[in-house]
Amino acid sequence: MKVRRKKQVHQVTDARPSLSDNLRKREISYLIKMGIRTICLILAVVVPVPWPYRLLFIAAAVFLPYIAVIGANERGEPAPSQTIESPEANQTEIPLHRREIGS
Repeated sequence: MKVRRKKQVHQVTDARPSLSDNLRKREISYLIKMGIRTICLILAVVVPVPWPYRLLFIAAAVFLPYIAVIGANERGEPAPSQTIESPEANQTEIPLHRREIGS
């Protein structure tokens, strides 16, 4: 008895954003977080506020670079894995040894 697997049909809406769009989004996010860090650092040094607030600004200035770098190194959201059943889909999977470019 032969077991039939469901064929997976990809749609245009399944496509990930382009690499340049993803990179631009991550750069903007990084710059915004580092701008907030700079503001916190200035507030901690220049503005005469009570010590609890000053410590809060210093903590933000210390931890925001870590958060910014982690966010900038994210690759983005994985592509949705929705499968649409299509009886007329006549696609064959590329063999594992032939998946690299140029083969």
